[in-house]
Amino acid sequence: MKDLMGMMGKVKEMQAKMEQVQGEIAAMMIEGKAGGGLVTVVLDGKGQLKSLKIDPSLFKEDDVEILEDLIVAAHKDAKDKGEAQAAEKMSALTAGLPLPPGMKFPF
Repeated sequence: MKDLMGMMGKVKEMQAKMEQVQGEIAAMMIEGKAGGGLVTVVLDGKGQLKSLKIDPSLFKEDDVEILEDLIVAAHKDAKDKGEAQAAEKMSALTAGLPLPPGMKFPF
C-alpha cells in the first residue's frame, strides 16, 4: 500500500510539472522568417499568428504571389520551431518514463 501512495504522489508531481511546462509552451513567442528576413511572423506557443512584418520593398503589384508564398513560408518556419521547442520541453519532462516508441505525451 505504501508503494501505491508513493506512486500517487509521483503522479501528482508529474501532473503539476506538466501543467507548468504546458503553460511555458503556451507563453512562448516564436519568430519565423522567409525571403532572407523580408517577411517575419510571430506565433504563440499554440501556433496562433500574433504578428506579421513585411519589408516595404515587396509591395509591388507583380510580386503579390511571391509575397503570399513568403508569408506561408515564414509561418511554417515559426510553427516548426515552436513544435520543436515544445517537443524539447516535453521530452525533458517525460525523461525516464517508460513510454513506447513514437508515443507523444500528453496523449
